[in-house]
Amino acid sequence: MIIVYHTLALSLAVLIDQLIGDPRWLPHPVIGFGKIIAALDRLWNKGRYRKLKGVAMLLCLLFLTVSCAYVVVHFAYRLHPLFGIAIESILIATTIAAKGLKEAGQSVANPLRQGDMPEARKKLSWIVGRDTDTLTEAEIARGTVETVAENTSDGVTAPLFFAFIGGAPLALLYRAVNTCDSMVGYKNEQYHAFGWASARLDDVLNYIPARLTGLLMLIVPITPTYVSFTWLRRQAKNHPSPNSGWCEAGVAGRLGIQLGGTNYYKGRVSHRPLIGEANVVLAVAHIEKTTMMMQRTVWAFWGVLIALGGLYAIFTKPWS
Repeated sequence: MIIVYHTLALSLAVLIDQLIGDPRWLPHPVIGFGKIIAALDRLWNKGRYRKLKGVAMLLCLLFLTVSCAYVVVHFAYRLHPLFGIAIESILIATTIAAKGLKEAGQSVANPLRQGDMPEARKKLSWIVGRDTDTLTEAEIARGTVETVAENTSDGVTAPLFFAFIGGAPLALLYRAVNTCDSMVGYKNEQYHAFGWASARLDDVLNYIPARLTGLLMLIVPITPTYVSFTWLRRQAKNHPSPNSGWCEAGVAGRLGIQLGGTNYYKGRVSHRPLIGEANVVLAVAHIEKTTMMMQRTVWAFWGVLIALGGLYAIFTKPWS
C-alpha cells in the first residue's frame, strides 16, 4: 500500500502546485537547503581535500533532509493515513515547480510581445545566468525556451519520479541534490573539486527522468511536427549536460526550432553545440508553445505514474 499512498500524495501535490505554486509567504525547503550549503561552503571549501569535503557536505545535507522528512511523514501516517497523504503531498509540492516555470516563461513573453525589449531582457536575466543586455528578440526567446525545456525535468518530472518511488523523503533528497548542484556544481577553480560530488550525483539522479520526459515530449499533443526517438537521442548528445539535452531536443524537434549557439557570461563568450534545425526564426510564440508543451508533458508523466501505481496495486493484491 505504501506506493499507492505515494501515488495519491504526488497526485495531490501536482494539483497543489498548479493551484498555488510557491507562495512567497510559505517557508520553502530550498531556502533551508541553500543556507546549509552556503554555510558549509564557507566553512569547508578551502585548503586541502576539497573534493572529500564536498562529499561530506553533500552527505550531511542529505542525512538531515531525509531524516527530518522521514520523521514528519512517518508520524503523520501513524496518526491517520489520510493525514499522512495530506502532509506528504504538501512536502512533495514544495519540490515541483510547474506553475512557477510557466510564470517565469510568461514574465518574459509578456513584455516581449509588447515590444518592451529592456523589460524582457531584465526578466530573462532573473532566470538565466547569461548576459542579456544586448539580446535580440530571437535570442531572448531562445534563452527562455531553453530554460523552460531543461527545467521540465529538473523542476517537475524528476521530483515526481522520486516521489513515486520513495515519497516525500526521496523527492526532497532529489531537490537537495539539485540545489547543491545549482550552487556549487560549477567547473571553475572555486568549485570544480568541492562541487564534484553534487554535480555527479545530480547527473545520476536525473538520468532516467530526463529520458522519460524527453520521450513523452515526442508524443504529447502540441504541433503536427513529430520526430523519432533516434533523432531525439542524437540531438540530445549535443548538449554539454548528459540530461538537459533530452528535454531541449524534444522541444526543438517538436517546434521545428534550433537551440544552443553563442552565449556570453560576464563578457566571456561560450559556444554551445546546436540542437535541432532552424526551420523557423525563434519568436515569442515559441515561449508560449514551450510552456504549453511543458504543462502537457507534466500531465503525461503524471498519467504514467498513476498507471504504474495502479498496476502495482493490482499485481500485489493478495488473491483469495
